Amino acid sequence: MPTEKDLKSILENLEYRDDAQVQKQIVDQSLQVKLRMGQVKRKIVVMSGKGGVGKSMTTTNLALAFARAGHKVGVLDVDLNGPCIPKMLGVRGKFEITSEGALPPTGPYGMKIASMEFFLKQEDTPVQWKGPMELSPVWLGLMEMNVIREFFADIIWGEIDYLFTDLPPGAAADKPPVIAGYIPELDGAVVVATPSEVAKAVVRKSIHYSRGAGMPMLGLVENMSGALCPECGTAVPLYEGGCEDLCEEMNLPLLGKIPFDRSLSHACDQGQPLPESHPIAKRFSKIATDLHHFLDSKKN
Repeated sequence: MPTEKDLKSILENLEYRDDAQVQKQIVDQSLQVKLRMGQVKRKIVVMSGKGGVGKSMTTTNLALAFARAGHKVGVLDVDLNGPCIPKMLGVRGKFEITSEGALPPTGPYGMKIASMEFFLKQEDTPVQWKGPMELSPVWLGLMEMNVIREFFADIIWGEIDYLFTDLPPGAAADKPPVIAGYIPELDGAVVVATPSEVAKAVVRKSIHYSRGAGMPMLGLVENMSGALCPECGTAVPLYEGGCEDLCEEMNLPLLGKIPFDRSLSHACDQGQPLPESHPIAKRFSKIATDLHHFLDSKKN
């Protein structure tokens, strides 16, 4: 994370007049991010690089598992164009704007939830970018990054144990490390993949790029690891093989395998989290316990 002196030095060398005081805004915002994130004990991003692998579902249920274990949890949904975390958690509401910043709505187990969804007038309202962003994908990308940076700077998380950030799906390879760069002392990323060879090929690229940018990796969750029969609960393979080969190649721990289950799909669609006794919930609980112990041992 650049210091205030670094930012000022960089901005002073830019060849344009800062009539809008952009320099001061960026420096102030960066300091505000440090202040907000300083109250969060551990920060984890959930990423993939491939859309449709169940990344948001994994973020939702992983956050639930930590909250059930008694941790104070926050979830930041930075998928600006297709936010879905609030629906999966059954959370409705708006930010409460105060002089100190924005207070996020709360969800199950007291979790704090922040999402672009809370700014939309209706559930089916799309995010529409106006002005020069309509003319250039470069401007659009800059606008998205600015909004995400404001999320980190303006939201009042308070003192919480874990903040999970659900990164955009299928994003360009540079977005995860850029977004992660806004988070001081990031603990690492949880990667989500399916056993599909096509998915693994894309996820592999995203891991390579993110690691090259200095982003630590905590491990991989294999989603859609077979499908559970709704009648007898027997697991039926959906793909040939699993993600063990990808984990071995990338030197990543395999955190757990989550099979496709109709009840999990229904729970996410209805915004009604699975009961703690459900087999899928227990798998996420095991992943959460292992992650918590690993981060504790790493800190010590």
